[in-house]
Amino acid sequence: MSRSVWKTHALRLIALVALCTLALQLVFAGRIALMAVVDPQSTSFQRSEAWRLAVEQQRIRWNQQWVDGERISPHLKRAVIASEDGGFIDHGGVDWEAIEKAWERNERAEARAQAQAEKAPARQGRPAVPKIVGGSTITQQLAKNLLLSGERTVLRKAQELVLAIMLEGLLSKERILEIYLNNVEWGEGVFGAQAAARHYFRVDAAQLAPHQAARLAVMLPAPKRFEKRPSSPYLLSRSATILARMNDVELPK
Repeated sequence: MSRSVWKTHALRLIALVALCTLALQLVFAGRIALMAVVDPQSTSFQRSEAWRLAVEQQRIRWNQQWVDGERISPHLKRAVIASEDGGFIDHGGVDWEAIEKAWERNERAEARAQAQAEKAPARQGRPAVPKIVGGSTITQQLAKNLLLSGERTVLRKAQELVLAIMLEGLLSKERILEIYLNNVEWGEGVFGAQAAARHYFRVDAAQLAPHQAARLAVMLPAPKRFEKRPSSPYLLSRSATILARMNDVELPK
């Protein structure tokens, strides 16, 4: 086969990949646009968790109840923004500065782990894996949980960034926060503010007090772990910090 024929086939393949990528983005955009008026009934993450529990425990555990934004305590909204994304009101879906800082912290952690591995004798076993720090905004977290898988690849991260920008362009900040708070994981099989409020404090999401809201917000990076240790020193200390920041948080309108 001649070089010109190979070149033609390669160009056709590139065009096909580009067309499929564009079609996928249009599908995502349509689904996000629909969320302006239709409450999503589940997310990709929730469905994968339900399947995991069904396989591991032979049962589906799914505790979730959608509540409108006005029925979620403003204390919880402020606490989650203070804990997860202090620049939520200002950024366009992606906080590039936070991503850069997270990248630098991860590189330093990798370097320290490598240095320790080189110094540690072989009999001490495998060195500790450095903790990976993320720089994801609330919008990015929502994009990932709503529509993507949990795998960690460059392509998935790139798609997450594109979806975050779509969410910001097609939905209001208020709506993004409402969908996030109704779907985020707060324990094994516990999803959304209403389920979390009932599960941990036996109150509705609208009735959460400031200190309760701070506790829930701090749980978000590792809800399954904190569900097992609800009174851990870190959780109590971090909750006090978030409680002190909450009054300075501006809510989206």
